[in-house]
Amino acid sequence: MTLPTIRPARSNEHDAIARAWMASWVSTGLSQASDSLLNDLRARLPREIAGGWTLFVADDRGSIAAMLALHLPSLLLDQLMVVPAYQGRSLGRQLLAFTRRQMPDEIWLKCVRENEKAWRWYEREGFVFEKEAPNPVTGFMMKHYRWTRTNRTSETKP
Repeated sequence: MTLPTIRPARSNEHDAIARAWMASWVSTGLSQASDSLLNDLRARLPREIAGGWTLFVADDRGSIAAMLALHLPSLLLDQLMVVPAYQGRSLGRQLLAFTRRQMPDEIWLKCVRENEKAWRWYEREGFVFEKEAPNPVTGFMMKHYRWTRTNRTSETKP
């Protein structure tokens, strides 16, 4: 089995990306799928891109397997969402490796405290917990994490 290809998202894919985002978010058990949630995500994509997101997808022969939203100026990994059918296949690790090539020295991220599966995975991947703070829009308590390249000499350059 070949892994999906990571590439820049296209504007005509926003509906499929929003559906993938919703499926991944709902798989956490923190929300239910709904037309309202899907519409919110559809509306959020162009706003976030206008605000600085660089948006990528994992393309599995024309199907969106995952979305990755980076805010490069602030070194923020804002969203890494894998469609449930692709979870557990190392796609998240592939997306994180791609992120590290985009931001090789430092990465910040926020993760919902109740999404224990996600934040434990980030901790296993070398992210260090910094603090907790509420998200003023959603009300979720967010765990803030930071990763830095600490051993430059032992890592291979791309």
